[in-house]
Amino acid sequence: MKKLFLIILSITTALAAHADEGMWTLHNLPDAVYQQMKGYGFTMPKTAICGSPTAISNSIVIFGGFCTGEVVSPRGLIMTNHHCGFEAIRSHSTVEHDYMLNGFIADSIGAELPNDGLYVAFTKEQRDITPILDSLNIHALSNFDQEQVIDSLTEVLTQEARKKDSTLYVEIDAFYEGNAYYATTYQRYDDVRLVFALPKSMGKFGGETDNWMWPRQTCDFSVFRVYVDPKTGGPAPYSKNNVPMGTVPDSIAPRKNTWLTISTEGYKDGDFAMVLGYPGSTERYLSSYGIQQLRDCVFDPMQQVRGVKQEVMKRHMNASEAVRIKYDSKFVQSANYWKNSIGMNKCIDSIGIVGMKEQYEKRIEAWMDSTGYLKDSLDFKKLKQLYDHRRSTMRAFTFFAETFTRRSNNELCVRMTNYYNGMPVKGPAKKPRKQYVEFDDNSDSWDRALDAEALAVLLKNYREQSEKRFLPDFYNTIDTKFGGDYQKYVDYLWDNSVIMKPSARIPLRLSRKLEKDLGIQMSMDLVSTLADIKLVNDSLRDSIDTQERYLCAAKLRMEQDLPHYSDANLTMRMTYGQVGGYRLNGYDSGYYTTARSIVDKMERADTIDDYSAEPIMKELLSTDGFGVFRDSVSNTLNLCFLTNNDITGGNSGSPVIDSKGRLIGLAFDGTWDSLSADIYFDRTLARCINVDIRYVLYMMKAWGKAHNLLRELGL
Repeated sequence: MKKLFLIILSITTALAAHADEGMWTLHNLPDAVYQQMKGYGFTMPKTAICGSPTAISNSIVIFGGFCTGEVVSPRGLIMTNHHCGFEAIRSHSTVEHDYMLNGFIADSIGAELPNDGLYVAFTKEQRDITPILDSLNIHALSNFDQEQVIDSLTEVLTQEARKKDSTLYVEIDAFYEGNAYYATTYQRYDDVRLVFALPKSMGKFGGETDNWMWPRQTCDFSVFRVYVDPKTGGPAPYSKNNVPMGTVPDSIAPRKNTWLTISTEGYKDGDFAMVLGYPGSTERYLSSYGIQQLRDCVFDPMQQVRGVKQEVMKRHMNASEAVRIKYDSKFVQSANYWKNSIGMNKCIDSIGIVGMKEQYEKRIEAWMDSTGYLKDSLDFKKLKQLYDHRRSTMRAFTFFAETFTRRSNNELCVRMTNYYNGMPVKGPAKKPRKQYVEFDDNSDSWDRALDAEALAVLLKNYREQSEKRFLPDFYNTIDTKFGGDYQKYVDYLWDNSVIMKPSARIPLRLSRKLEKDLGIQMSMDLVSTLADIKLVNDSLRDSIDTQERYLCAAKLRMEQDLPHYSDANLTMRMTYGQVGGYRLNGYDSGYYTTARSIVDKMERADTIDDYSAEPIMKELLSTDGFGVFRDSVSNTLNLCFLTNNDITGGNSGSPVIDSKGRLIGLAFDGTWDSLSADIYFDRTLARCINVDIRYVLYMMKAWGKAHNLLRELGL
């Protein structure tokens, strides 16, 4: 979630901007922002954040393309959240060696576990290329043509960067709703190994019961290490001969070795806090009509479908340890945004965000009338009509996507998605399309009984929730050939369709025999239905995006005397604020939790399963022997703490930095009352939940006996 140094209205007055609101790009950090940071207690020069060889930003990485991590040692140790490393931990787990259940500790370099497909990337440079794209008349093109131009320019810039260093690549992202474009140069490292993970009971303590809630006690961290080519010190595919980053001299390596210093001094109420990371997506410039559509056509159907699916998943996972290991990560991914969508709609309604946006848009309209700016371009009546025309198909698209596409986490649907997209499973992501689609034998990653029942339940649910015109033709087959029995239909597909054969290799040009395959027929019916839905949505997308871009431009011009930030888009951002809690309806949140609070919850584990943990954990946290990790204010071990930093998905694992540039915690969640911060930032409620670095270190020492890692961290 993010903070807005500009405007997002108050009910009675047009937005007052707050100096500590916003996710700021670093290459053009406004001086007003830096001055406010100093006012909050930041003691370092601006170049200490970004722009010098030892800057803090040089130690921050994209972790796996979905989280943030930070280098914390001279030998390439990376810290991130436990839930960010969840899939890597799960992928190494078996019933015999269940690292999810029991945790993992590498007692030597040689014991660290490689992870296929996991990478980290460092930001090397970011620059404004808006003039280049303006010269290409980018806004006169359709969205599709814009994407083609940007892809071509990305390739050109990447080739230019690789003339200097072959390990670099460039990505171009739209900022300010497409009113600006920045090119970011990255360096990607593909040999990332698991070093340390707590048991899930602690790394995910509180589970779905406490997700998005405060107070929290989750020890949400995991540790990885980056490996490099021993000859060049640069990125390299996995090899047993690779060496830890930082062990090759800086004079050879393409990246100067930098890492964050850890502080065990702690914090107090009002202390400065800074978060750097890669927030994924926010919609703070979105119109009132767009927010209403998010509420009704995205969040509402998302929570409905995922709730139905998760009931099936949980029942099967509870019945079998082997199934639980296979689906732990899938369930967590689904449940996280299931609960998020519920909270988003609750906040939209309770705060009255749509009405507040409408009032602010009236202010913009009045300003346009008085100045003439964009008066013949931005049309609020037209924008409303466009969203109205897209309402039913957008809702249908969400139901379709949640039921039938990759996000459904159903193996049959994943294979159908791959097939009807003509996407090869093997080979590089951008490999040219083959004349066939082939599937690896990945039967060890799914469970027949769970997957088949889940799909049958989802098929029934989709029919009940959708308009008849959005039903694929295979529903007629279910009725006529299977008597309306969804389970029989799904079981038949699993047993007979070539789609589900291990290591299937299916030509895109079908034979008559394959045309009769019910799995192939189902995938073709899905293609047809999705095309009908997208035909309407895509026909309106260009016009909606243009109007939203004009709306953002009007906001920026009307508030031109204020610094502004762009919505999150998975590029590096900095947000600053202070340590502290909040008050709501007479409730004082406090700003930290202590060891006693987790012991109290553990004692309720007989009624709340999410509070279960191994006896040793309760023993370790019931002691008084916290030593150097004891907090001077609470006089015990602090577990988690609150700041008012502006974060969202993608910031998970981001470092929380104190006034001296030292690591004091890892961001891992937001609070229930601030979930709507993705579209509206409420300074009084928005809070970032962080795991205290001293809690992390204590568990590494007391439970993990990881003295080798603590020494490496300089402790």
